[in-house]
Amino acid sequence: MQTKPYGSWISPVDAALAAAHDGAPEWVGYVGGEPWWTEPRPGEGGRRTLVRGSTRESVLPAPWNVRSRVVEYGGHPWAGAVAADGGAPLLVFTHFDDQRLYRFEPGAEPRPLTPPGPRWAEPRLLPDRGEVWCVLEEATGDGPGDVRRVLAAVPLDGSAAEDRAAVRELTGERHRFLTGPRLSHDGRRAAWLAWDHPRMPWDGTELLVGEVGDDGLLHSVRTVAGGPAEAVAQVEWSADDRLLYASDRSGWWNLYRDGVPLCPREEEFAGPLWRLGSRWFAPLDDGLIAVVHGRGPAVLGVLDPETGEVADAAGPWAEFASTLAVHGTRVVAVGAGPRTAPEVVELDTASGRARVVGTPHHDPVDPAYYSEPEVRAFTGPGGREVHAHVHPPRHPGHTAPAGELPPYVIWAHGGPTSRVPLVLDLAIAYFTSRGIGVAEVNYGGSTGYGREYRERLREQWGVVDVEDCAAVALALAEEGSADRTRLAIRGGSAGGWTAAASLTGTDVYACGTIAYPVLDLVGWGAGETHDFESHYLESLIGPRAEVPERYAERSPTEHVDRLTAPFLLLQGLDDVICPPAQCERLLARLDGRPVPHAYLTFAGEGHGFRRAETLVRALEAELALYAQVFGLDVAGIPALELVK
Repeated sequence: MQTKPYGSWISPVDAALAAAHDGAPEWVGYVGGEPWWTEPRPGEGGRRTLVRGSTRESVLPAPWNVRSRVVEYGGHPWAGAVAADGGAPLLVFTHFDDQRLYRFEPGAEPRPLTPPGPRWAEPRLLPDRGEVWCVLEEATGDGPGDVRRVLAAVPLDGSAAEDRAAVRELTGERHRFLTGPRLSHDGRRAAWLAWDHPRMPWDGTELLVGEVGDDGLLHSVRTVAGGPAEAVAQVEWSADDRLLYASDRSGWWNLYRDGVPLCPREEEFAGPLWRLGSRWFAPLDDGLIAVVHGRGPAVLGVLDPETGEVADAAGPWAEFASTLAVHGTRVVAVGAGPRTAPEVVELDTASGRARVVGTPHHDPVDPAYYSEPEVRAFTGPGGREVHAHVHPPRHPGHTAPAGELPPYVIWAHGGPTSRVPLVLDLAIAYFTSRGIGVAEVNYGGSTGYGREYRERLREQWGVVDVEDCAAVALALAEEGSADRTRLAIRGGSAGGWTAAASLTGTDVYACGTIAYPVLDLVGWGAGETHDFESHYLESLIGPRAEVPERYAERSPTEHVDRLTAPFLLLQGLDDVICPPAQCERLLARLDGRPVPHAYLTFAGEGHGFRRAETLVRALEAELALYAQVFGLDVAGIPALELVK
């Protein structure tokens, strides 16, 4: 065992390794009885490809990129079916580059089904009708808010590829936002969710049901659940055509069947609807329901709706993502754990056996280099509980000098209506294996802990999140786990906001890393962002018409005079959610102030980095920042020039 200062340990987890393992499989589905899913390809420009379960290989070469941009965060981008005669599978998918919907049979070239311009999400193949039903989003003008969304039917024969008029719209423009339709098994009814500004889907949605007429349109549309203060997150039909949905009317997202609770518990059976087609439950043919549920961590289980009992799948997976599909007695999902990267998992509900069917976990380094995370609850202001995952430094061959405390980086997740799962992340190991601790904070406003915890952030963004992160950082220092003089904060998107607000509003941190952030509420809320979140600040900050001064008071750009700690800004130049103008405005106001900082931009990157070369540069730059500020001896990474 070699004694070396924290932060200077030699680690085999380099940035290239972390980048190569960035991302996770998602958007699982069955084509016939075969599981398929999408996978990231960081080394191929960050595209996502479609993978066939029987071969575990990509069926679409570069540059095909299976990813939707509806509401910018996207949604389920593909669907597949096998003909009744057992022929070759038929698939449809959205290609990221042009957002057209394509028809694809393995072994042949994809063919466009829709014209350039509109965007599509949640395709649902209806071969008997010769159509794909999905969400249509199209621009009506040049502004980010000039957009309409409706349910639509696209012909499978390709007749709409050059003729927008060949697309049938199934509903009028009843609502600003909506999810894809779910058809009852008898084909007579369709159900979907909808909501309008200024609500976000976790504030309140409406569950709509319409009758499918002889003309193939949806008639007699009525609201059967939900409302301004009730968020229905998902809807499905049971095998006997009863309506199943997840509602938070009790304060927790629980399951209901025709309005009757099936398993009333103080835990979540759904989550925030950031992306259309997110799925936390799926009904099986035998009446059982596959569920992703939990309080904090979400695990895979099978619910018996008649008894309310849930049997959870056994295995190393402590967290499951919001993607599920079923076929017969089988369930396919994506699971991960503190020592297991995301894997495609299939559960046979008849036998109770779960097995990996895709992206099997293989340790790229000795697991002894992984931190042993701790799930903890800290005490925040007013005695409120703050949830966090603490990842102490760990190295099999190094220890620190007696009496030295490690530096720690507080990670603030994005959203902010989201939650960080406790799963193996080589970006965390990149730091902990070098002797830098990481604490991921599920601050007030995070999901997974009920509506009350989620609504702590209502009109308190930039206050509660900042306070909760600081409470965790200071508690670690006070208990002797972290060096009080070597604390940092980092985050992206809404986490970037929290990081910036923490640097301008507290003296807790010695430095920070801020990625693709919100920094100026006045500009961001007035047309600098996309339609989906354009009214989000009404709940996070308060009604603009009533508290306009609060928008300036909370913005880090208005308080650069308080900014003294060195910082790193990372920004994708193609970001339309948090555009570069946010960073540029802060830097312009900082001009002339002696605050060491660096600003790195990345062409071709949007909101969240996907390309391997970007991920490598961003991680190495972040480590270089900490090395300079904390006085760490770090070798083998490019120097980061901090300017004043």
